[in-house]
Amino acid sequence: MSVGVLLVDDEPLIRAGLRAIVDCEDGLSVVGEAADGAEVPGLVARLRPDVVLMDVRMPAVDGIAATAHLMSTVDPPPKVIVVTTFENDDYVYDALRAGASGFLLKRARPEEIVGAIRTVVTGESLLFPAAIRRLAAGHAPAGDGLAGVNLTEREREVLRLMALGLSNVEIAGELYLGVQTVKTHVGNVLAKLGARDRTQAVIRAYDSGFVLPAG
Repeated sequence: MSVGVLLVDDEPLIRAGLRAIVDCEDGLSVVGEAADGAEVPGLVARLRPDVVLMDVRMPAVDGIAATAHLMSTVDPPPKVIVVTTFENDDYVYDALRAGASGFLLKRARPEEIVGAIRTVVTGESLLFPAAIRRLAAGHAPAGDGLAGVNLTEREREVLRLMALGLSNVEIAGELYLGVQTVKTHVGNVLAKLGARDRTQAVIRAYDSGFVLPAG
């Protein structure tokens, strides 16, 4: 199955570079381009991309607002990967809070870009967990804000390992469980947290103080 990618960036050179990388990969194809977040809703409705590579800073509608709009109006929404110049940036964390599944640096190597797209499509591991932990460091409160959420002890273990960026297979090995059992636990965690995907569950865990960025 081919994965359709929408490119959103106000710099034509960046879009051209991303298109060259994506279109030369088997199973990936660029279905459209936009120069601003204001164009995104119409293009997504018409082209139905699986993944949107979204610049975080654009002149009219930025990537944060465009991502939030997609998450609230499209069912199911495409996966969004924020593309940014600086990784330690509150704009990036705000975009993740808005619903982005991960982020890429504009200086990323072609294989990293392709790997990021494939990672968010499968949804079985976290994109760049170490960088997300660094971003979360300035936002995490003290205390366990998930105490009122009815997570079992096993689900809490799974969430902590998700926050470390472990895939379902890696979590299974860590906890001596079957992969299908881990998938069930992950699904339960997402449902109880009201999270769309792993990234949103992990952001919720950091924002609540359940997981400490340094831990």
